[in-house]
Amino acid sequence: MTPTPIPRPDHRRHVHVDAADPHRRGTARGEQLRAHLPAALDVYDRLFALGGITPGQVRDDAERALDAVGEFRPGARAEIEGIAHGAGIDPWRLAALNARTEILARSATVPPGECTTLVRRTTEPPADTGGTGGPAEPVRTFGVQTWDWHVELSAHWHTLESRGGRHTVVGLTEDGILGKVGINSAGLALHFNILGHARDGVGGVPVHVLAAVVLAEAGSVAEAVDLVRSAPLASSGSFALFDGTEATLLDLSPAGVFAVAPDERGLLVRTNHFLTPVPAAEEKSWLYQPDSGERHDFVRARLAGLRPLPDTSAALARCLVTGPGEPPVTCLPDPAEALGRRWASLATVTLDPSTRTAAVLDGTPADLGTRPWRTLTAV
Repeated sequence: MTPTPIPRPDHRRHVHVDAADPHRRGTARGEQLRAHLPAALDVYDRLFALGGITPGQVRDDAERALDAVGEFRPGARAEIEGIAHGAGIDPWRLAALNARTEILARSATVPPGECTTLVRRTTEPPADTGGTGGPAEPVRTFGVQTWDWHVELSAHWHTLESRGGRHTVVGLTEDGILGKVGINSAGLALHFNILGHARDGVGGVPVHVLAAVVLAEAGSVAEAVDLVRSAPLASSGSFALFDGTEATLLDLSPAGVFAVAPDERGLLVRTNHFLTPVPAAEEKSWLYQPDSGERHDFVRARLAGLRPLPDTSAALARCLVTGPGEPPVTCLPDPAEALGRRWASLATVTLDPSTRTAAVLDGTPADLGTRPWRTLTAV
């Protein structure tokens, strides 16, 4: 069956908030999302039900997750409750969205989405600058990822500009969810992938909330890693963290947090399986394999054949374009599949610490050159 085009709104929403008080920031966000959140909640209700998770379990899990957030960062809880207030919905419903990864970990029938992330750390100047390269050139970092998720949620995400906290944050997130992919005014960038561990569940800080806290508070990779290690985790994910000079890839899991350094060419490649042995020993390999390994090997092989490597985030994004017969790095939904199994690359995101910019393409990597980027700057 031929994959179908991804339905997209005529104009992608952008949410802008500016308030020092977290509850006021959340309220402003909720007011802008009031008309859209019920439809997003309906999709997740259907996914929870498909996974055999009862409404009572969803509410219990959501309230536990909100309590964990409040213990870790009261301000993050206040912001979630502010979104609920501004949108006119119960706080536990917003908490369920923010803990959707942890709640869906209960399910054996609704696997998580598939994303691919690339980060490069280089001392080479961009080709169009006229630089000569060599050790005198400053270190640069940049990254790109596809955000692959259920096609039914293709209309339920937005770009975000959040001001008033320690750092301004720009990037992409789902309607009602505190954070996902982005960069802050200190030049710290974060790409986000989901992983699967046998002990995943509710009880710690939801990984999406943790991503938002990292971008709001951390000013460097070192600060971000310390913050992540301080968080109580009961679920899994991956943060690709990079600032103007440093880059690292974190395996987050109930078994702990483990770091992966760039390879000898300064590359980090992430799909949806653990890259370190401790969490890999209890991986839910049935969730992603062999797909995740095939995508990882395909992208690494493609990069291995490139001399020189891409020298900008936009050029790196072109490495994620795939077609028929290749692993679905560029992911299009199969109409023959049922709800819960129609994956799509809902967006492509590049992050560049040197300019504090996030560029968001409302499309797949194959749409490069045919659809406009929305560029956001954290200043």
